[in-house]
Amino acid sequence: MTETHDPHQESAVAQAARKDQLVFQDPVERYPAIEPPKRQQSEPGLDADLDPPADIGEHSYRGTGRLEGRRALVTGGDSGIGAAVAVAFAREGADVAISYLPAEEEDAQHVVSLIEGCGRRAVALPGDLTDDRYTAELVPQALAALGRLDILVNNAGKQVAVESLEDLSDEQVTETFTVNIQAMVRITREAVRHMPPGSAVINTTSIQAYAPSPTLLDYASTKAAINAFTKGLAQQLAPRGIRVNAVAPGPIWTPLQPAHGQPVDALPQFGKQTPLGRAGQPTELAPAYVFLASSESSYVLGETLNVNGGMPTP
Repeated sequence: MTETHDPHQESAVAQAARKDQLVFQDPVERYPAIEPPKRQQSEPGLDADLDPPADIGEHSYRGTGRLEGRRALVTGGDSGIGAAVAVAFAREGADVAISYLPAEEEDAQHVVSLIEGCGRRAVALPGDLTDDRYTAELVPQALAALGRLDILVNNAGKQVAVESLEDLSDEQVTETFTVNIQAMVRITREAVRHMPPGSAVINTTSIQAYAPSPTLLDYASTKAAINAFTKGLAQQLAPRGIRVNAVAPGPIWTPLQPAHGQPVDALPQFGKQTPLGRAGQPTELAPAYVFLASSESSYVLGETLNVNGGMPTP
């Protein structure tokens, strides 16, 4: 008999999420080592359909006012890491605009409700990052809604596993680079025109930039490029007082993974190769973004913070 996921039954992840990020706890035991079923979602994937559910910080992230009064734009802010960052920013006192695909509206509205539940302004900006008109309009729309922009998080990404180079189509390569690189450059170029000194740009790269999986050649290549873009732009914008940094996640349980981001047979072992022996949860990334967005990191530029469960990186 096949076991089915009961959305009304509290998961082990949900039980673990009762403790927030400031509670002293064993990182090995903070969350269970998940064993996702060999079941794929259609792209782009939804948090609402994720089995087991992920923790985006809804009950586990406690803010301390480090981003009070800030205005942020987070791409891919509907689910996974982007959602966790949006929630954390709101808990820290920021108003947040999120960019996401129209197909992810259900997840996006949940994140909007969480932001508003913190007493902060939430702005939903659906659209497709492969659409040049959308990427051109995204920053102006965020500015119009928020009144100012002093944090940009380039988090949205496309990841589709392909077993062999011979099966990696030109169309997929083009779309992966369009979403992960071209859109990031266009959005950042427009944003920095309006960002005052003290602002922060934070890009999401990956462990894949250093230890590429053979099934993720196009994705890993874009993540290495993001590292280079981050370090170069950090030097360019430093005299203007705009800091640019990156976060490199390891295996984090998000809808990206079962929505063809991993080979389906690999899903049950996802994250178990880390020294901690488990996949990370999206909310475990959020403090890195908060640190890089806050004035606490005023002397940190061109840095890549690796949040990967202990996997060695250069």
